[in-house]
Amino acid sequence: MLKLEQINKIFNEATLDEKIALDQINLELKSGDFVTVIGSNGAGKSTLMNMISGALIPDFGNVLIDEKNVTKLPEFKRSQFIGRVFQDPMAGTAPNMTIEENLAMAYSRNKKRGLRKGVDKKRREFFRESLESLHLNLENRLNAKVGLLSGGERQALSLLMATFTKPSILLLDEHTAALDPSRAELITNLTKQLVEKDKLTTLMVTHNMQQALDLGNRLIMMDKGQIILEVNSDKKHELTIDKLMAEFQRIRGEKMTDDKALLTI
Repeated sequence: MLKLEQINKIFNEATLDEKIALDQINLELKSGDFVTVIGSNGAGKSTLMNMISGALIPDFGNVLIDEKNVTKLPEFKRSQFIGRVFQDPMAGTAPNMTIEENLAMAYSRNKKRGLRKGVDKKRREFFRESLESLHLNLENRLNAKVGLLSGGERQALSLLMATFTKPSILLLDEHTAALDPSRAELITNLTKQLVEKDKLTTLMVTHNMQQALDLGNRLIMMDKGQIILEVNSDKKHELTIDKLMAEFQRIRGEKMTDDKALLTI
C-alpha cells in the first residue's frame, strides 16, 4: 500500500520563479488499487511520481509504503520495492546490454547480491516464458542488444522488468505517450494484463482521458499541485470524457479550451 500525508513541494522558493508543485497532497492506495492520474501540464503529476519514487524529497509531509516511512529513503533504495516505467522508451533499460542481461538486472533488484552466475538454465527459461507473454518474439532474441529494439518493444520490455519482482508500488509515468497508436494500444493491453495477473498496486499518470477511464478502479484529477477530484470504483464506470471535462470546468470555474487540448482524447 501507499500513503501520502500532507506532501508539500515548492520549487525556487522566495524568488520570482517560485512554483508550488505539490500543495498538501493526501492520497492512499490500498493493496491492489489501480489509480489513474490526469491533469493538464504543470498540474504536479510528474512531481508526485518523483516524490513517491524518491527522486524528490518533500519540503514537509510523509511517504509511507507498506506502512513504512520512506520519506528520507533515497531513490536507489526505494527501487527495491518500487517499479517504474517512464514516458521515454529509452529510459529504464541499458541499451548496450542484451535483453537477457537487462532482465537479469531487473530480476535481482530486490535480492541480495553475491558471487554467483547471473543467468543459469532455469532462470533463462523463466526469462523466455516471461517474454512470450509480450507476443513480440523477444524470447528468441535474448542476446540482442536492447538499443536495437523498436520503441514499442523496448517499452514492453521496460514494463516487464518493472513488474518482474512484483513491486509494492508500480509507477507508470505516461508510459504510452511517446508511442504510435498501435504500439500504445499494445502497451496499454499489456499493462492491464500484468497488473491484473499479480494484483499490483499501481499509480498511472496519463494525458489520455479515455485511457484513464478504461484502466484501473480509481481516478484522481490534479490541478495546480492539488488533487481536485477523486473518483472511486463505484462511480468511475459511469464517467465519460464529457462528464469528466464538465466536472473539471465546474471545479475550476473556467472555460476548458486550453485544458481540453492538453487532456487529449
